[in-house]
Amino acid sequence: MVRPGGRSARVQAAVHTAVRELASEVGRDALTVPMVAQRAGVTPSTIYRRWGDLQALLSDVAVERLRPETEPADHGTLVSDLTAWAEEFLDEMASPPGRAYIRDALLGDPDGGNAGQCSAYAAEQIDVIVRRASERGEPAPDVETVVDQVVAPLMYRILFRPDGLDTAYARRLVAGALSR
Repeated sequence: MVRPGGRSARVQAAVHTAVRELASEVGRDALTVPMVAQRAGVTPSTIYRRWGDLQALLSDVAVERLRPETEPADHGTLVSDLTAWAEEFLDEMASPPGRAYIRDALLGDPDGGNAGQCSAYAAEQIDVIVRRASERGEPAPDVETVVDQVVAPLMYRILFRPDGLDTAYARRLVAGALSR
């Protein structure tokens, strides 16, 4: 368990910052554990002990970067809120950095915990949107329906069929999920 503000949290923050800085300076493919350790002010053994290898470290950084920083915006209606969220999700995840973070999150965690965490981030965001709609008296699908009918097809297309992927596709998915 990492204590907020403890040495472990400081090491994690320094190493994550080093990865992000170095990836932008030299490119993700040029990163090495010794390079990250030097920038972070820790020993390579600290990184190996905590993360195991570079791929697991990149995966940890990716999961942190994929965490939403704010709640979804409230546009006043379920359709507006969910459409805006889906368009933003698509924009972020389909960008070159977003795809790289998705790839790193999946590759560095063969047991699927990181994928589960990323899925939980999306579900939490959708839950906020659905809950707001319910509080306004709007009929709303459950979170899993939105995940299955909006998030899952978006992720599949982002990962495997990105050609022609645009916000109109995200809008169609939302409309389909809300028409049932």
